[in-house]
Amino acid sequence: MSRVQLAINVTDIDSAVVFYSKLFATEVSKRKPGYANFEIAEPPLKLVLIEGPEGGTLNHLGVETETTAQVLEAENRLSETGLETTGVDDTVCCFAEKTETWVTDPDGAKWEWYVKTGDADQMSVHVTSPENAEGPACCS
Repeated sequence: MSRVQLAINVTDIDSAVVFYSKLFATEVSKRKPGYANFEIAEPPLKLVLIEGPEGGTLNHLGVETETTAQVLEAENRLSETGLETTGVDDTVCCFAEKTETWVTDPDGAKWEWYVKTGDADQMSVHVTSPENAEGPACCS
């Protein structure tokens, strides 16, 4: 099973966790300072909340898969259609170890195609992003 990921910037992580817990009748799956995520069964959704000064805005979108092979398949398919991707990388992003690739839509919305391979104690490390090939890009 794959599911869509929606990452939203929020100004008050505590209030946002309360709101989205009620909205989707689901308890938070992972909670860190300035960060929370939900694994919502219905509708199938990975909801990520990232605290920052600009709330109510899109941080990034994604598709969470079950296997690395699915990420590799997506990377091949996206590249074959002519979309510019970051290539497949093993990274730390959003307090998780992941295998992922990124693309950016024509209006600048970032899409992450990934599989979580483990938990991490940090938000991110130096990773590649579609708009900044040399800089950090996780969840920002």
